[in-house]
This record gives sequence, structure tokens and C-alpha cells, in this order.
Amino acid sequence: MISFDVAATFSDGDTRFEVDAALDVAEGETLVVLGPSGSGKTLLLETVAGHHAHAGSVTVDGESVTARPPEERGFGFVFQDYALFPHMDARENVAFGQRYGDRPVEPPADERDDWTPPETEGGEAVDPLPNPDDLLDRMGVADLAERSPPTLSGGEKQRVALARALAIDPRVLLLDEPLSALDVPTRQALRDDLADVLADVTAVHVTHNRTTARALADRVAVMRNGEVVQVGTPEAVFEAPDTPEVAAFVGANVLPGRLVDGGAGQVAVRPEHVRRGGPHEATVERVVREDATYRVTLALDGASAVAFWSDPPAEGETVGVGFPADRAARLDGG
Repeated sequence: MISFDVAATFSDGDTRFEVDAALDVAEGETLVVLGPSGSGKTLLLETVAGHHAHAGSVTVDGESVTARPPEERGFGFVFQDYALFPHMDARENVAFGQRYGDRPVEPPADERDDWTPPETEGGEAVDPLPNPDDLLDRMGVADLAERSPPTLSGGEKQRVALARALAIDPRVLLLDEPLSALDVPTRQALRDDLADVLADVTAVHVTHNRTTARALADRVAVMRNGEVVQVGTPEAVFEAPDTPEVAAFVGANVLPGRLVDGGAGQVAVRPEHVRRGGPHEATVERVVREDATYRVTLALDGASAVAFWSDPPAEGETVGVGFPADRAARLDGG
């Protein structure tokens, strides 16, 4: 388990923002930090990596790294905007970070049979860093090794950026919304490939996209106003949010308990669990097609709810709806 503890204050003129968050990520785990824009999730990641000036402290496994430059923290970082060096080709970009290490780099595959890694003073072979061409091949862009970043598509740039982050054999791979700038088909393809990459590494992935979080996360940490407000498996966070704010962000309906289990306070029910046909009379306010289903907005008894139905009623129609109590989560204070 690797522990991060950030207590940092950021100032921009008269504006101040604080990030006060502690996170743990297990070896081989993908922890997704999920939150709305302005919640501090990117600041958290950049501060852990050493890419953002701040007042305060950063500790990793109880040891302060506040004064260390990024190259001495052992993290690979994938930026949202790729941040590739335009004057270097793809291979040179991938190899860039390896110059700061004290480990040898594997030679090309056709030279590896006659190559022996150097040994430590104790006589053990030094574990080499991966060959840049091997990483480009792993990312599916080996044929782009001599291309410059300005000639690459967004998806190609992001694959090169991933290879560059992996080239230093990072202790933890940090990813700042690496899919957000891509078109939908490219995003879906890269998300699938990213799932394969993350299966072998320890990673912290920042995103505001719920689909990405559910697809990639072993655990999810939800941020709000610079703090982590809930951590759990994707199922726990999405099906049983702790607060109305978390429930709304992860796409759950926040409903009066009287409509669900007859109790007081508020409960969360996901749209996919709302039944068509039930004891509550609702008016259909809006119907929107979303891929293979429809998003149906309902008004009922002083409340509003969203349902996902494959065969929706018409706008303006009155329908009966039900909210299964066994799929509801009672919210804090409810």
C-alpha cells in the first residue's frame, strides 16, 4: 500500500484554494479520483507529482517529498493535453525521462540476446528500464517512432504520452484526465487499451467522467472542495453514495424517503433501478435518446427523478413508477 497525504494551499491573487486529502493505493490497483470541475482533483495529482507550486506539505508513505523535484519522486505522469516535446520525435519523447535514472535501458530487441545487464556491487543484475520502442509497440504506435508530435492525432499523442510515463518504470502512474480531449470513438478505444495497461501497474487516475471511473477503477475516491468525501469500490460509491452531493454527482436520484421506503430523510436510487409501473404517479417531462436506451425525466409528488428505459413513454404522458427499497441507499442525515 502506498499512502499520499497532501495539505496544500494555492493562491492566485486574492483567490485561495486548499487541498487537504489523504489517499492509499494498493500495489497493482487503479484508484480513480472522481469529482466535478473545480473539486481539486487535478491540483491533488499535480501536487503529488511535484508539478504545482504551493504552500504546505506532501508526504508519501510518511516521508516528506515537498522539496523534491518531479524527477526524484518516482511517479510517471500523463497529462490531459499530452505535453509532448514538439522538437523531439515520438521515440525521443518516450526516452526523455530515462536520462534522470541510474538504471540501464534495455537495448532494441534484435540486440538483446548478447546483452547482459550490469551488476550491483552485491553481484545482482540491475533491473533495466524498458526499451522505448518496446513501449511504443505495446501502445500500438511502433510505426510512429520517428514522427514528431505535431503530425500525430490526439489518440496517437496520448499513446506516446502513456509510453513516456511508463518508460521510467514508475512507482505509481498518475493520469490527469487522459481521455477527456479525445473524440468518442477514440476515447472508447483508448479506454479499452488503458484498462489492459493498468492491469499491470499501480495507478491513480483523475477524471470527471463516470463511465471512465466505472470502467477502470478498482476503487473510487470522490473529491469535493479539495477534500476526499467518499472512498470505496465502484459498486459501493455508485450504488450507495454517502451524501446527496455525491449521489447527484455519480448520477443517482436523490429522493424523499417517503417515496421509496416510507421513511424520513433522503435516499439515493440509480436511474437504472427506477421501475415503470408502480404506486407513484409521475409526469414525463423529457425523453432523450442515449445510445441504446432513453433518459426519461419524471416529475412526481414534489420531486424529480430520472429513469433509463428502452421503451419510453411520450413527453407529457402520466405513468406509474416505483423505486425498489432494496436498491436504495439512505443518505447521511436521512
